[in-house]
Amino acid sequence: MKRIVVLISGSGSNLEAIIEACLSQRINGEVVHVISNVPDVFGLTRAANHKIPSSVINHNDFIDRESFDRELYNQVSHLNPDLVALAGFMRILTANFTNPLKGKLINIHPSLLPKYPGLNTHQQAIDNQDSHHGISIHYVTEELDGGPIIAQGAMELDLQSSLEEVIDQIHRIEHNLYPRVIAELLDMKVGLKDNTVQFSHDSEFKDAQPLQYN
Repeated sequence: MKRIVVLISGSGSNLEAIIEACLSQRINGEVVHVISNVPDVFGLTRAANHKIPSSVINHNDFIDRESFDRELYNQVSHLNPDLVALAGFMRILTANFTNPLKGKLINIHPSLLPKYPGLNTHQQAIDNQDSHHGISIHYVTEELDGGPIIAQGAMELDLQSSLEEVIDQIHRIEHNLYPRVIAELLDMKVGLKDNTVQFSHDSEFKDAQPLQYN
């Protein structure tokens, strides 16, 4: 069975979606370890509830970003993962971490990249009166939210909705789409070659168009 390591910084709702997809065999793999850079977050409780080992690598314990990334890579590499999934992991990663894991490291970001890398994406979409908003799942490079995109999910943005309502809609898209992408990655229907995403003929994401959600 394929091995998944999940990196978190918060409540871990996407972690829960991944775990549930593994348990229901929608993903041919298992979450073997969860790592948080923040102590005492609810995502660690989620891991414990499922009896999944976890650890904390507190970025505040390191003198710089590079030394944190080296320690993070040391711990991840010892777990021998087939895939490392960032799920609300709120750290900018350097090449010390991203380069050795190229093709095995993915992230979910709450915007239709290349729009709105970084933080506060929902408010930016609302403030700019965008007609659509959504999520992107992409390979991770040292460029912030700049790696090759695997799949996107989009929704019409109702500008009368509150920020909380928009966030709730986005979470529903994330929890649906992220496990499906992970399943295809582990089934070798999606891969990375020469920094370009490659899809098999039976991949549901091969058309490279955002999947639409109501």
